[in-house]
Amino acid sequence: PDSRYLSYTKNNVNSISVVWIYSLADRQSRAVTNGAQDDFNATFDPTGKYLYFLSNRYYNPILGDYEFNYVLDKSTEIVATVLKAGDPSPFAPQSDEIGKSDDEGGNGDKGKDKDSDKKKSKSAGPTVTIDWTGIVDRQVRLPIDAGSYRGLGAVEGRLFYMSFPLRGMGGPLEDAKTSLHVFDFKDRKDNVFLEDIGGYELTPDGKKMIVSARRNFEIINTSGDKGKLGENTLDLSDMKTRVDYYGEWHQIFEECWRLERDFFYDSTMHGLDWQKIHDRYAPLVDHVAHRFDLTYVIGEMIGELACSHTYVGGGDMPDRQTNQVGLLGINWALDSAGNRFRIGRILYGQDWVESRRSPLREPGIKASEGDYVIAIDGAPMTLFDNPYQMLDHKAGKQVTLTLAKTPAPAAGASWDVTVKTISDESDLRYFDWIERNRRYVDSVSNGRIGYVHIPDMGGGGLREFSRQFFPQIRKEGMVIDVRYNGGGFVSQLIIERLRRVLGGMGISRNFHEPSTYPGTVFNGYLVCLINEHSCSDGDIFPFHFREYGLGPLIGTRTWGGVVGIRGHRPMIDGGFITTPEFAKYDFNSDWSSMENYGVPPDIDVDNLPEDVMRGVDTQLNRALDELNKEIQTAPKRIPPPPSSPPHKR
Repeated sequence: PDSRYLSYTKNNVNSISVVWIYSLADRQSRAVTNGAQDDFNATFDPTGKYLYFLSNRYYNPILGDYEFNYVLDKSTEIVATVLKAGDPSPFAPQSDEIGKSDDEGGNGDKGKDKDSDKKKSKSAGPTVTIDWTGIVDRQVRLPIDAGSYRGLGAVEGRLFYMSFPLRGMGGPLEDAKTSLHVFDFKDRKDNVFLEDIGGYELTPDGKKMIVSARRNFEIINTSGDKGKLGENTLDLSDMKTRVDYYGEWHQIFEECWRLERDFFYDSTMHGLDWQKIHDRYAPLVDHVAHRFDLTYVIGEMIGELACSHTYVGGGDMPDRQTNQVGLLGINWALDSAGNRFRIGRILYGQDWVESRRSPLREPGIKASEGDYVIAIDGAPMTLFDNPYQMLDHKAGKQVTLTLAKTPAPAAGASWDVTVKTISDESDLRYFDWIERNRRYVDSVSNGRIGYVHIPDMGGGGLREFSRQFFPQIRKEGMVIDVRYNGGGFVSQLIIERLRRVLGGMGISRNFHEPSTYPGTVFNGYLVCLINEHSCSDGDIFPFHFREYGLGPLIGTRTWGGVVGIRGHRPMIDGGFITTPEFAKYDFNSDWSSMENYGVPPDIDVDNLPEDVMRGVDTQLNRALDELNKEIQTAPKRIPPPPSSPPHKR
């Protein structure tokens, strides 16, 4: 409310957010919170009395289902800091007596003076007085239950904020909607103002707001306890813009160059004269004729940095239409003599996960590997036909397959099955690959060795690690496979679980298996499989796997890119660029050897093309050999419980 002050948030050395106020008068920043908890998203009260902010200070640990561990969620509370010493709390006790208001029977001149003061206040704007001494201690929590909150917005006497449902990395965990709340300080009540919106922005006078909801924008009043959608929707159906593509492409080029200049982790730009690099590539933009051309030029420019995670892409390009082919979750096999297609292999699936549903493995489907497919939806099929063409435009639809045990079945020897196709087999084939590896490892090790593949270091990787690791935690050895790992940011969470050490055991009369301390601990030998497609956090994981002495790395040297980014920075045409900002260094204060080199294996083993074609995984087999040696030499087993304790009196 007062242009002399700005509020902002920054992290302290412990990565805890602290709220600060910057004074333009003396050009000094002063902390408003002390770093004892995460405080952020500060906004001034329009009257100049308070500074509101969000604070993660409610601690209610949630225990996990698969391990004795906890997370802290829905911990955000809303806090007001009283800026002037001596001013009352916004929740100071109120009188419960009923009496006449100042306007009823009061001094008429006094009422006029008040009106005059209000007019003066509106014209001059509020004056903010901040007493810095003791400001950290003048905090008051709003009487609102803790939750997951963002987006504070203050108008006089009222405070708006966004509330979000509890989410996991794979989606929402509760049946709740994103809501906009309003808290009224006069009534001291909290109300849901709007539901199911994407965001909002207040006008400077606080009387209206623009809201994004249901792919539309609406302007609504901020008054009242409940807002109304649908009455003032902005009609954008005929909104068009004339684009000067050449001007836009030049602007995008300049912005990409500046972003690297200002955010690249190394201020010396890896020794490059960044202005000269600009001057070398800028003339090429005059010859750009398509967004692909611009992407190429920018990619070449930022490629001069010789650093990982320098990406550019997207932008204003035509949509591409693709056919929706129905898929059956099988490998097709050819019988040249019989002039027919056969079901070569039916992929393993998880029917309760839609993306991993294997249509021919569903209950009641009479189909086996080796069966001939005589017809699809009544249309005969031979080797001269393309099965994918016959399934075109049938994704997610029911189709009828005519199957038989011979290529030319006699009358009555064939049968029909009706299945619902899927539109994408990628996740199904990934699961099938994992499952075949797991079953192979279990078979050749007589159940003593487990297998876990981690596809990335994001939400998908955590889900896969959790799904595969916990059921195999009592194995004597385990292969941790991070080949083809696409990176992310959660490697430390997985490393932490693998580093746990068995500290003791326990037994109960009515439970046959001993318990362990800690409860979810793997007490066996580990190996890690890597290859040239293990990248980013998929580089960092095997590096620390070895640093912590968890086991040998087997395979080929990893990708070698560990200067991290914080997402894609958007361009005006919908494209993006990345700026590598976060670099690793070691205990000797040397830059990490991983960047532009990768993590070399302890045991170098490559999967040669001829082995891959034969279905032989040489790297996996070597991992099993190493684990078997360890298990046979010094097996790690949980000690059995002792005999009955001695009777003592």
